Amino acid sequence: MTAKLKTAVLGATGYSGLELTRILLRHPRLEKPALLRRSADNGSATDLAEVFPALSGNGGYPLRPLSWPAMKQQGVELLFLATPHEASRSLVPEALAQGLRVIDLSGAWRLKEEQHRAIYNFQDADAVTAAELTEKAVYGLPELNGDRVANATLVANPGCYATSVILALAPLLKAGVVDRNHGIVSDSKSGVSGAGKEPSAKTHFVSVADNLSAYSVFNHRHVGEIVEQLGLGMAELIFTPHLLPIPRGILSTIYLHLSREMTPLEVESCFRNFYAGKRWVRVFQTPKLPQVQFSLQTNYCDLGFCLAEDGRRLVLISCIDNLLKGAAGQAVQNMNLMYGWSEEEGLL
Repeated sequence: MTAKLKTAVLGATGYSGLELTRILLRHPRLEKPALLRRSADNGSATDLAEVFPALSGNGGYPLRPLSWPAMKQQGVELLFLATPHEASRSLVPEALAQGLRVIDLSGAWRLKEEQHRAIYNFQDADAVTAAELTEKAVYGLPELNGDRVANATLVANPGCYATSVILALAPLLKAGVVDRNHGIVSDSKSGVSGAGKEPSAKTHFVSVADNLSAYSVFNHRHVGEIVEQLGLGMAELIFTPHLLPIPRGILSTIYLHLSREMTPLEVESCFRNFYAGKRWVRVFQTPKLPQVQFSLQTNYCDLGFCLAEDGRRLVLISCIDNLLKGAAGQAVQNMNLMYGWSEEEGLL
């Protein structure tokens, strides 16, 4: 029998980290993952079931202190980082120096262009190494960069909003049928888990329940990802995120003009041809549109559209589960590509 891959997860106590751990535990090609905690987390839980009691009674999920020698001794080959951006920025150089491959779920290594990365205000201890790794990192959107992911040592897992918007726009932009002079507007809405596990005044129940609010208008961290990956200028996209009073899920409504008159069949064919053979994108036949509930608890990105009678004004709908296709599921999809496995392994 082929030896199973040994992985480790740092940050399993977060929402995305928990989903990732659950997937890795059932993945047929993996040993039970090592669950790690940072030394800065001293005094925190020593077992994941203490944080998520739903895991109780299954033999235990110990959280070990992060130790490079211990990981080497255990035979860990692949490290998942579900850590804050700043933590991932400092940990990745150390991990790669240890000979590990890394899939980072944070925004630490997604952005190539300095003006977009400035929003994170990273203070790199070794600027030269950081610059080298920034160029080396592969943006882990499998439907666009699958060939590059396969040979990567550092995969920067995309942001959840960015995933929903990029996958919706990429086929049309590549086909050259978007009238970019008119600009593109993305009105995106996410469940509260997208804000992370640490509570804030804006994510308390009394603030979220029976409410809908916009935030980070014109300065959301995912805008840089979207424009970089799609080759857009900042002035060509208006992106407004909103907080929905639901636990999870993203729905992006994207408005654009086409550069020529098209039929619904032509638009649909553009999407189907672009995503032919892509397991985790579902294209809905117009006039049926995706809904948040259709993609929840799955790794699918659901795409649909409505074309105005003039054949020029187009509205796209893109739905994902922000914790799966927008985070943990996509990370496992990337792992499958890195090791030459089917993209659906462990995700069905």
